[in-house]
Amino acid sequence: MVTDSKQPAAERIETGTLVVDGVEVFFRRTAGDGPPAVFVHGNPSHSEDWVPFIEGLSRPALAFDLPGWGHSGRPSDFDYSMRGLASFFELALGAFGVEQHSLVVHDWGSLALIAAQRAPERVDRLVVITAVPLLPGYRWHRVARLWRTPGVGEAVNASMTRRTFSLGLRESRADWAPQDDDFIDGIWSTIDRGTKRALLELYRSADPDELAAAGADLALLKCPALVVWGDQDRYLPPSFGRAYAERLPGAELATYAAGHWPWQEAPEMIDRVVDFLERS
Repeated sequence: MVTDSKQPAAERIETGTLVVDGVEVFFRRTAGDGPPAVFVHGNPSHSEDWVPFIEGLSRPALAFDLPGWGHSGRPSDFDYSMRGLASFFELALGAFGVEQHSLVVHDWGSLALIAAQRAPERVDRLVVITAVPLLPGYRWHRVARLWRTPGVGEAVNASMTRRTFSLGLRESRADWAPQDDDFIDGIWSTIDRGTKRALLELYRSADPDELAAAGADLALLKCPALVVWGDQDRYLPPSFGRAYAERLPGAELATYAAGHWPWQEAPEMIDRVVDFLERS
């Protein structure tokens, strides 16, 4: 393991890399007493999404970049399907020495819920934030449909520039405003051919029926749960926030006037999530 550290505004966050099953994994974590809160990012971002949440916690926390994204490795022979990444997530928890934990997922971070259903007793609290629905009835949004189409998805990725990437992400905000330049640069600087290959494999592994099957045992997650949704998310309609809250036995639902990264437009959401995680 290689580590370094930085001192953020509220709390020291250690960063470094750990080799898990032959893949170099970039991580951010904080020390503390008790089970950690584990944060899982989606596409196209990475673990930096979680910094404001981690800074607010007094309990330990762990966030790492999934293979193919952020600063983690991109092996050409890796299984980037949703079930392949879910299995890798389980291996990574073991490599980091994580047993009992809370779990926070956003967007494609829901692949960690596939793993959680296999050992629900290890999850003491769960936060689901505008996450890909492992539920019946979901139909992919416009950009995902392009990625899922052979040939078309490759052409979309080949033509992507920082400008078109930035313009496309306006759709992620409730008000269609430009995303902050630092946010765009933080993601764009990590996107390469490996990321583009990984995201195509991930989306193409997730037919609607496969998504529903992957969440068949969500009701086994009986821990306290908080489902948070941006009520103007154009990728993942808020009806699926309600559906997650109905499927998870211990869930409460919170909605905000926001888009796909709801904490950007409703920063008070961060305190809501931190307070929920601290109760354990």
